[in-house]
Amino acid sequence: MGVLDGRVAIVTGASRGIGKGCALELGAAGATVYVTGRTVTEGAAELPGTVTGTAAEIATAGGRAVAVPCDHRDDAQVEALFERALAEQGRLDLLVNNAFLIPKELLSGLPFWRCPISNWDDMLDVGTRSAYVASVFAARMMIPRRSGLIVNISSSGAAEYAWHVAYGVGKAALDRLTADTAHELREHGVAVVSLWPGLVRTERVEATRDALPALNFDTAESPRFSGRAVVALAADPEVLRRSGSAFASHDLAQEYGFRDVDGRLPPGPLHGRPRRRQ
Repeated sequence: MGVLDGRVAIVTGASRGIGKGCALELGAAGATVYVTGRTVTEGAAELPGTVTGTAAEIATAGGRAVAVPCDHRDDAQVEALFERALAEQGRLDLLVNNAFLIPKELLSGLPFWRCPISNWDDMLDVGTRSAYVASVFAARMMIPRRSGLIVNISSSGAAEYAWHVAYGVGKAALDRLTADTAHELREHGVAVVSLWPGLVRTERVEATRDALPALNFDTAESPRFSGRAVVALAADPEVLRRSGSAFASHDLAQEYGFRDVDGRLPPGPLHGRPRRRQ
């Protein structure tokens, strides 16, 4: 028996990285997981991982998953995702807003005036705006049942300089989205929190680690560590008391007692991020 048996979750941007880690842990905890992503064929993107591959891993481990190809810049596709989950499951207990479009300039070390203006649209459209849109459709499913949890994957970049001006603005706005949606949803029994991972060994981070020698990758989190934080929140019957705030995965691990897949407690959010070696 899993702690989330009978629950239904949607995880956006789950082809790889933190989204995949969240989906795997939710599946292991017993939830039926709808995983979204744009990559459906291995090799079609510059990084490994597909939405179908994530769903297959969950199924192989004995869980239940549904892969839904979805471009989170397309509101109609997002609405169709939630309509499908409602038609097939009749409920939604958890939404993890993880989808994020990372431009190649994010870790370039270039100042904002030397970056394409499109960086702003990329990171705030698929990141902040996409979280807002998904939250709208999730709220419409959760409110009638007077329960539910929305987790926004954010970052300490919401509170301090991190990598790129547009990145920090987007994460600060995401945490504001958490606070304000939580304010309106509290009376309906729906909780909203932001989650701050630390340095995570995602496929993208591993591909760029040689250019960031000042970071200690030996203590980095696995993508599943964030997933364990999400499971702990979803299983907490008093999660509503946390609604509206941001929490580091590290701090939740200390409170709830979980650890990373290798048994370690990673050090927590990044601070004072180094500039990339050019």
